[in-house]
Amino acid sequence: MSDPQVKSDKPPVRLGDLLLERGLITQDQLRIALQEQKKMGKQIGEALLTLGFVTEDLMRGALATSLGEEAISLKGIVASPVALKLISKPFAKRHNLFPVSFDADKNELLIASADPSDIVAGDQVNALLAGKVKPVWRLASKPEIQSAIEQFYGHELSIDGILHELDTGNIDAASVTNADGYSHPVVRLMDALLVDGTLRGASDIHFEPEPHFLRIRYRIDGVLRQVRVLNLRYWSAMAVRLKVMAGMNIAETRAAQDGRISLTISGRQVDFRSASQPVIHGENFVLRILDRAQGLVPVEGLGLSRKQLTLLQLMLARPEGILLVTGPTGSGKTTTLYSILVHLNQEGVNIMTLEDPVEYPLPMIRQTSVSDAKMDFAEGIRSMMRQDPDIILVGEIRDHDTAEMGFRAAMTGHQVFSTLHTNSAIQSIPRLLDLNIKTNVLAGNVIGIVAQRLIRTLCKKCKKPDVPNPVEAKLLNTGEGEDITLYRPVGCEACDFLGYKGRMAIFELLKFDKGLDELITQDASINKIEIHARNKGFMSLAEDGLRRVRDGLTTIDEISRVVDLTENID
Repeated sequence: MSDPQVKSDKPPVRLGDLLLERGLITQDQLRIALQEQKKMGKQIGEALLTLGFVTEDLMRGALATSLGEEAISLKGIVASPVALKLISKPFAKRHNLFPVSFDADKNELLIASADPSDIVAGDQVNALLAGKVKPVWRLASKPEIQSAIEQFYGHELSIDGILHELDTGNIDAASVTNADGYSHPVVRLMDALLVDGTLRGASDIHFEPEPHFLRIRYRIDGVLRQVRVLNLRYWSAMAVRLKVMAGMNIAETRAAQDGRISLTISGRQVDFRSASQPVIHGENFVLRILDRAQGLVPVEGLGLSRKQLTLLQLMLARPEGILLVTGPTGSGKTTTLYSILVHLNQEGVNIMTLEDPVEYPLPMIRQTSVSDAKMDFAEGIRSMMRQDPDIILVGEIRDHDTAEMGFRAAMTGHQVFSTLHTNSAIQSIPRLLDLNIKTNVLAGNVIGIVAQRLIRTLCKKCKKPDVPNPVEAKLLNTGEGEDITLYRPVGCEACDFLGYKGRMAIFELLKFDKGLDELITQDASINKIEIHARNKGFMSLAEDGLRRVRDGLTTIDEISRVVDLTENID
């Protein structure tokens, strides 16, 4: 039932031997389980679970390895209404399987099964889907499958259907706190909204109470869009459910709170960073969506030009010093830094991070959440220096102490990466001086500074070619008689009639060299520093954005939304 290409040629390892080899059970426990297996007539895995010798998570992972299958956890999963319609409840119960999600782009149905190698069940599923949908199998424990079947089947799961149910029923905020109360429509409504926001590519979900209604907005491609307006009477129960999911205090309504939600959506783990804020009409909630599948990209996939990528790789080749990534909130700084860490991550290097909070757990990297560890960034760097690090990531340089400790680490043979809030790469220099970093410390210890913004890209299906007007032609530095084609947004069903779909980054990279260090020690003006940088090939954010316009990927209007283009017009 699994794809033949992912099947291992090696013979399956016996589950008991695998658990012994991993040190998860003892020889005595295995002997007892084998005896109980004969009495109960069950498989060895079920016997070990019944006796309490292993947990479901450990068993699932070991069983997947034993069978050469991929495993999935159904804890914290949110069901897909489309997937549930493809396989009925009686069919799922008869074959011990659960339809997790449906990928319309790939036309694939993700199915969790207690026995993915069951040929009979596989044939039945193939016959049921009639070749119209491709099944993709994952191993899950039998108890989790049975629990998911009972929890999700038989309930309305679409947003419109749940809202109709709410309109005709009673809303009891107290019952929403019940962990087993999935039958409550508000519980299903919150799950449906989080799934909807994630699948539509939102980076944030806003719940905004007004005097007589609740506004729900998604930030998609950097721009907020209103998607729902609900009756305000739903909000108290919805807010309670959000607090329960995020581990927040449901009794506190007049103080700001933070929390975190973790769900499995479409077979992948998605985290939501939640924040509540008291406002005049109740509590305002914002959820930041941290989708690991979308958040981690290779350095080559950041959208750098070939010249920019070569320059960044030269910076990363320097064994010590500090590299800063700058830009406003939501400009993709964390994605860039994580891409760099993944690029540098290898067995011979010790990478440690200080973050607030940790957004994406990375293998082999020691990550510390500043708030959980009850320390500030400066104290964290001081502590990490005793952990023999090669590379240090500091979430943000926001004060003198953090900046001083970061530079001290850079001066003692470490690579240090961090973020800084400034408008451009060159403006980061006076900002560091404002933080009382001395010029003789600044010079010689900075690898480089990367500034970035995120811009929306034109929808490939509906963008329309056009001729630039005189102002646009001047911005693009078109020569006399030179023909250039621009593209305008139109709008179609694929892009929700916005004309834009997806985002990409624009960059400016400032590499520090001896000449630049010398200018800094001389307290040179920003103008002189920029002239030196341009002589070395420096390209500003505006110029990189206009390059994207020439490539037909975006528009001048979109570039002007995120960077100042007025200086490019003489």
